Amino acid sequence: MQLSYSHRLVLKKSPLITVGFLLFCFFLSIPSFAQVTEEVEVERPEVTKVEPDYSLLPKNPKKATILSAILPGAGQVYNEKAWKVPLIYAGLITDIYFINFNNRRYQIFKQALSDFDDDLPTDFPSLNRDGLVRNVNYWRKNRDLCYLLLVGIYALNLIDANVDAHLSGFDVSDDIALKFEPHYERFSSNNTSVGLSVKLNF
Repeated sequence: MQLSYSHRLVLKKSPLITVGFLLFCFFLSIPSFAQVTEEVEVERPEVTKVEPDYSLLPKNPKKATILSAILPGAGQVYNEKAWKVPLIYAGLITDIYFINFNNRRYQIFKQALSDFDDDLPTDFPSLNRDGLVRNVNYWRKNRDLCYLLLVGIYALNLIDANVDAHLSGFDVSDDIALKFEPHYERFSSNNTSVGLSVKLNF
């Protein structure tokens, strides 16, 4: 039995027709699926912020931090660690000195660069324009780094005051100690033991 040309053409195209029909059905089902789905609202439990209780600590960390924020070193005095105050101020004063030093050098080279561009004599005749630009950038970068260091010292002052206040309730008395002692034990007349013992007292 021979098939006509039109029947053979339909059989060749039937897989394409089937795939096209399936895609058509799939795309028709998407909007209907989207309409069926409903948004479900899930009630979330309210999270209440619990304020930390510092009443059991000898020193209040919040108060120590605020004092150090107002006046660097005041929190350390409040925590009875006044020996840290000279270290804080030594760092601050040294950093401020280097800020001024680097800023002066930056201003000198900036003025020299401006004079060079205006064809005026400069304080650095051996330097060309590139050398002056390099010096301007160098001293400005050093000055800016010193500003960042100043902020770091101030932040370290706050962190130190806060941590010291948190650790104020930590027991560091002599009752807590780790000791190494020689150990001698006699089991019998012929059997003795000599060694080292570790004692941890609470």
